[in-house]
Amino acid sequence: MTPINLVMRACVLALVGLFILTPARAQDQLKVAVGQINNWENQPPTLGQDAGIFKRHNLVLENFGTQGAGETMQPVIAGSADLGAGVGVAGVMRAFARGAPLRILLPAFTGTGDLYWYVKADSPLKTVKDITADNTIAYSTSGSSSNNLVLAFVDELGVKAKPTPTGGPAATLTQVLSGQIDIGWASPPFGMKELKEGKIRILIRGSDAPSLRGQTVRTIIVNADALKSKRDAIMRFVQGYLEAVDWMYADPNAITMYAEKMKLDRDLIADSIKEFHPKEAMQTDEMKDMAGIQRDAIKLKFIDAPLSKEQLAELIQIPPRTK
Repeated sequence: MTPINLVMRACVLALVGLFILTPARAQDQLKVAVGQINNWENQPPTLGQDAGIFKRHNLVLENFGTQGAGETMQPVIAGSADLGAGVGVAGVMRAFARGAPLRILLPAFTGTGDLYWYVKADSPLKTVKDITADNTIAYSTSGSSSNNLVLAFVDELGVKAKPTPTGGPAATLTQVLSGQIDIGWASPPFGMKELKEGKIRILIRGSDAPSLRGQTVRTIIVNADALKSKRDAIMRFVQGYLEAVDWMYADPNAITMYAEKMKLDRDLIADSIKEFHPKEAMQTDEMKDMAGIQRDAIKLKFIDAPLSKEQLAELIQIPPRTK
């Protein structure tokens, strides 16, 4: 074999090895901050990742949990996270109005039937009318939907208790059971075991606040710069997210996976989803009742004045569904 042929053969073998070792398309990585990461309504990024849905869209998600909307927005604003999940609309509007580089990418939850407020089983508080100014009522963090609801309870139901930030459901339960907080907050399946065992009682449901029942209350947010510089990957995230929501309600294995993750009884999880998390609440097509959202955000002092049409068009960046 001539030297030229030897060189050509070596080149061909090197190219073959390169094609074998190099994947057809590298997976893009996106960092996602998830408020109350264990809640069912916030599972599309996490369960979807576990089920391989985002992998089909050449994405790897780095999901990490926060205690609520305030903590979720911070890394997205700073650009250390690309996306945030489970963020209260009023808090996003307040941050946007103050110049934060946030955009609403998708609605995540519409209505307020998934949140509830509870007391210890032996609490003297039996109804809303029993609550006094000496009591405390929990919410997660400033700008969260639980914060918005507590303010609505004060305004619409006449709840006199002092609103108090307590972080996530687990930390809140500890504070309630130890007597530090009178009225705790939670979202199923958290607390379902304690309710069944008679340790706590539901005192108020989120749906008891009339003004918020039909509103989109939580969203998926995206860093404005990431939306520009990583647009293709972000749009693939959207498609993966929509597929994950559909899968969570169509495949019984999704509930099984979730129950195993939460170390809870599968039937308890299934009943909880049926009662508190109907699929229509997780619609991703439009922000429901924007007029009401703006009205209540002003009334509850999240923003000083309504956002203009131009501001709303800049803030809300929901992509159309692909067919």
